[in-house]
Amino acid sequence: MAWFETWFDTPYYHILYKDRDFAEAENFITLLINYLNISKDSKIIDLACGKGRHSVFLNKMGYEVLGLDLSKESILHNKQFETSASPSLKFVVHDMRNEIFPEISSEKVDAVFNLFTSFGYFENEEDDKKVFRSISNILNNNGYFVLDFLNAKWVENNLVPEDISTKGGIDFHIKKRIENGNIIKDISFTDQGQQYDYFEKVKLHTLEEIKNYAEEFGFERVKIFGNYQLNDFDLENSPRCINIFRKKKHS
Repeated sequence: MAWFETWFDTPYYHILYKDRDFAEAENFITLLINYLNISKDSKIIDLACGKGRHSVFLNKMGYEVLGLDLSKESILHNKQFETSASPSLKFVVHDMRNEIFPEISSEKVDAVFNLFTSFGYFENEEDDKKVFRSISNILNNNGYFVLDFLNAKWVENNLVPEDISTKGGIDFHIKKRIENGNIIKDISFTDQGQQYDYFEKVKLHTLEEIKNYAEEFGFERVKIFGNYQLNDFDLENSPRCINIFRKKKHS
């Protein structure tokens, strides 16, 4: 199994990243929605939704939201947010390389969000392209695809090779390295006397590579933001590469 098929389903993944900044994330979503000016009757897919925090927030803002994630544990957790009082929020286990329409959704949508570095996991370039293809097929014409990715140049300039992060009483020993165009994070720790070793591996896609994928499947890039405050992108200094794509009418 690929690293992301096992690591994301462990309780330790969620322990390590449990302190993510919810306020920053909700502020980012609010700014993003305001920039895109998406009407309240729109349908949005949160692709690789994790524990569903962004899906829930988007739904509270008035949108019909479908949260998709490969992790069965995450989707099982998210089912608690589905209620008869709010049928406009739904969560489904889904591999982003597979088609969404019409297998999962009977209708096309107005926006797809892929947030917080949920791309670049696959070894094969064809798998990367499958993601863009499936998103293009589910989007209405002029619909938005937001790909929030890391800035490869910033990662290279600011790499911390080794660190210890203590969460939930566990010391996570983290080593990072760049190898063959990937950022690799080795994660080792001991819990209740047992040693665990995991890793994360993300391709350092360049702006040009992402743009080429997008254009191949009928998207045009209309904006790049460099952080979660939606400041303009700067290659040397921006930690994020938040791509705003729009699906062309005649793709």
